[in-house]
Amino acid sequence: MSDSKFLSLRDLFARTQRELTRLLARRVGPDHAPDIVQEAFLRVMHRNMTEEIADPPAYLRRTAVNLAMDFSRRRRLETKIFVADADAPDALSEEATAEQRLDADRRARLLAEAIEALPPKCREVFVLRMHEDVPQDEIAGRLGISRNMVDRHLRIAIQRCRSAVQ
Repeated sequence: MSDSKFLSLRDLFARTQRELTRLLARRVGPDHAPDIVQEAFLRVMHRNMTEEIADPPAYLRRTAVNLAMDFSRRRRLETKIFVADADAPDALSEEATAEQRLDADRRARLLAEAIEALPPKCREVFVLRMHEDVPQDEIAGRLGISRNMVDRHLRIAIQRCRSAVQ
């Protein structure tokens, strides 16, 4: 990275970090906002572009907001998969022990990592079906793949996610 690019990014960071952190704190909470801001800066910093960005603050903001949306989607998906019926034998009780809460957090983290590790098309199918409740036929049409391929991606994703959290 050239010195001028580094200095301009450092200046951009100094000017926008506080505002971006506040914006993202409203979207993802104050605990996660700084990490997402840092990830946005890293992505902008490592991006190799042949032409200059016309509006770097707007580009950075869009990158951060996109990362926040991805984070929120993952959280909703984790919640959807791990929210158990209150009557289920393995459901966490109101008085869940610290060990049970830690295990649930560990499993949620493992699930998020498993989803991130899926091949891109497989992950896209999984998120559309499990998170957005899009029917398989519609997923096939949106992605330009066959219904059988959608089913195959879902089987792979579910199997890998189950394996990861067990």
